[in-house]
Amino acid sequence: MQVRALEFYSGIGGLHLALSRSRLAGSIIKAFDWDQTACQVYEANFGQRLVCKVDISTLTASDLSPLDATLWLLSPSCQPYTVLNPNAKGASDPRAKSFFHLVDDVLPELAITGAQPRYILVENVAGFQASASTHLVSRLRGLGYSVQEFSLTPLQFGIPNSRLRYYLLAKMASLKFTLPDSHTEGDIMEYIPGPGDSSVKLLSPISNLRDNPGQELRKYLDIDLSESDTRTYRIPDRVLTKWGRLFDIVIPSGRQSCCFTRGYTQLVERSGSILQMNENLNTTLVFDGFLQSHAEGDTEAVRQLDKLELRYFTPAELLRLFHFVDARETFSFAWPSTVSLKSKYRLIGNSVNVEIVRQLINYLVEEPGERNS
Repeated sequence: MQVRALEFYSGIGGLHLALSRSRLAGSIIKAFDWDQTACQVYEANFGQRLVCKVDISTLTASDLSPLDATLWLLSPSCQPYTVLNPNAKGASDPRAKSFFHLVDDVLPELAITGAQPRYILVENVAGFQASASTHLVSRLRGLGYSVQEFSLTPLQFGIPNSRLRYYLLAKMASLKFTLPDSHTEGDIMEYIPGPGDSSVKLLSPISNLRDNPGQELRKYLDIDLSESDTRTYRIPDRVLTKWGRLFDIVIPSGRQSCCFTRGYTQLVERSGSILQMNENLNTTLVFDGFLQSHAEGDTEAVRQLDKLELRYFTPAELLRLFHFVDARETFSFAWPSTVSLKSKYRLIGNSVNVEIVRQLINYLVEEPGERNS
């Protein structure tokens, strides 16, 4: 199927990559984002003049109608909905304004002229479901769309990263979703149904952890970093001394890691895991010895942690976990030289898991009886 797609809140292009790897013979014809650095990274990877730096709340139906798009891909700001933001206000947050402008103002106007997209995919944090999904689903159904909602984590797909996300798929009601017999309207689905290329047929992410533990983290890592890179990604002594006990520490043979957020390396709790490259030591025992020495006034106590070989994940490793860099192709992600390490982590943390979106796109356009390839 040939599709013309618009990518809203395009970031560094995760939705773009997912579409390019899907079974669709389609392309992104225009991408929109307000973040100047994200737009620079997008251009470095997908070409000039494709992404437009714009406040999405200013876009109108007359701007979008001539583009004749059949698919909208959207990953709006998660800050209004994330539990990590103590000031999150949900749909009433000013940062949610542009998304609801598209849903409440632009889509209805496009529908009047028959210029609305046939397909829509929305990705956001799990908190979006409680705060905004009811209005979104109601609006889309009122505009003649069939809707399915999903709660999925990469762990279900054999990817060792816990990143629970909300996804919404919508297609014009004349088209059909593949539905399981047990599905009722309003269900939040925890797997991708149907005969397509997804083998994720589990009742919950928890059951998947028992039945299909997935890949080891080692597959995604640069095991032998240069001496310079080792220094760059080493956890600072002051951070280990004060906050080290709060880190989620994982090892290369592990099969899980915590959700990586835009605050990775800037925050300790709930911003992502760190690596213990020396797997031969008991993490708890080493930390117990360090804490005891520190409590006794040993100013060099933190040196006891050196033998654990603790470090942050590198941006390249996170791109693999997010499946920006895919084993099935030779795509090499490019960073403009002006992008700082802090910005790389921020931009990756704001992005999507490409593999999950790829499979959802395949399912979105699949009709009952079809089979993905």
